Amino acid sequence: MSIEVCRAYLRQRGFEDRIREFDVSSATVELAAQAVGCAPARIAKTLSFVHEDGAVLIVCAGDAKIDNAKFKAQFHHKATMLTPEQVETFTGHQIGGVCPFGIENSATVTYLDVSLQRFDIIYPAAGNAASAVELNCQELAQLSNSAGWIDVCKGWQASGPQN
Repeated sequence: MSIEVCRAYLRQRGFEDRIREFDVSSATVELAAQAVGCAPARIAKTLSFVHEDGAVLIVCAGDAKIDNAKFKAQFHHKATMLTPEQVETFTGHQIGGVCPFGIENSATVTYLDVSLQRFDIIYPAAGNAASAVELNCQELAQLSNSAGWIDVCKGWQASGPQN
């Protein structure tokens, strides 16, 4: 169902034609990279954390990991991931298809991690575990209603740009 929400959201903004649907799972970074045919780093994974009375989504590169110290400095509390039930409540998407599109819960805020900025094209999920949408960083920022670019990840700097 959430792919239909995502599809409608992207259709209203002229991006529906960028959605790719697969006959295989794209629920993990590795599976998504295989399905898309790109380096895992280009998969824009959406991580969901508890924040105040709601949730914070962080969209980051597939090769990035949350840096707990940076997260705490940014949000003033420890990084605690949402439960699967909370993910669906706060995003409308199930784990494996979580994306920053079509989220109507006002208690959910989306941020983009700078780990994505080294790529011309990235691939976030499109609402289910067998989809992706092809975007550049500016399009992702616009479509995700992002609260801004932040630096809360580690592990990606050493890997540099990848195809």
